Amino acid sequence: MDKKMTQEEMVKEAVEEAKKAAEEQDAAQEAAGEDTEAVAEETVEEEADSEASEEEALEETAEEGFEKGAKGLFKRKPKKDKKDEQIEELKDKLTRQMAEFDNFRKRTEKEKSAMYEIGAKDIIEKILPVVDNFERGLGAVTEEQKEDSFVAGMEMIYKQIMTTLDSVGVKAIEAVGNEFDPDFHNAVMHVEDEEVGENIVVEEFQKGYTYRDTVVRHSMVKVAN
Repeated sequence: MDKKMTQEEMVKEAVEEAKKAAEEQDAAQEAAGEDTEAVAEETVEEEADSEASEEEALEETAEEGFEKGAKGLFKRKPKKDKKDEQIEELKDKLTRQMAEFDNFRKRTEKEKSAMYEIGAKDIIEKILPVVDNFERGLGAVTEEQKEDSFVAGMEMIYKQIMTTLDSVGVKAIEAVGNEFDPDFHNAVMHVEDEEVGENIVVEEFQKGYTYRDTVVRHSMVKVAN
């Protein structure tokens, strides 16, 4: 009986010890969980503090950069000396006046040249009818009359006029035997002629003239075909 009781007591003690061990294990686990949570909370807080510090540092750096940029942007430029400003103004005025004078000179030369050309053409146009009359008169002179001193004098005057016109650039336009050119010829009559090629000038009624490669008067011509 005593032996059985002893075994029961041993069993009870073992059960109690197992319970105590289980309780101690649970307590240890709870304590470990609390420590883990505390460590996690501390880690989160540290990370948050670190991020806040980094953000503050970035903000401070950005503010410093902005202040420096603003200072550089709004920094006043050193004022120029009044004498230097006056010299620059005078240089600018002189440059503009020289450019205006150069433009005026070129424009004046052009206008003079144009006026000279216009004036020369006007005089030539007035002289040409005189030349026409000389040619008509000399064309009507017979062989016997050519020996007359008066006719010889008229011929000399005519040649002198033509030489003078030629020296200033007045040239007669070639017409008879050449192809009709509307830039130089004025066709006042057409004729059918099988012996002559198409669009060929066969007769000239009035001579045409150019002055420095510009037509002063077109030739009045008859054109074949």
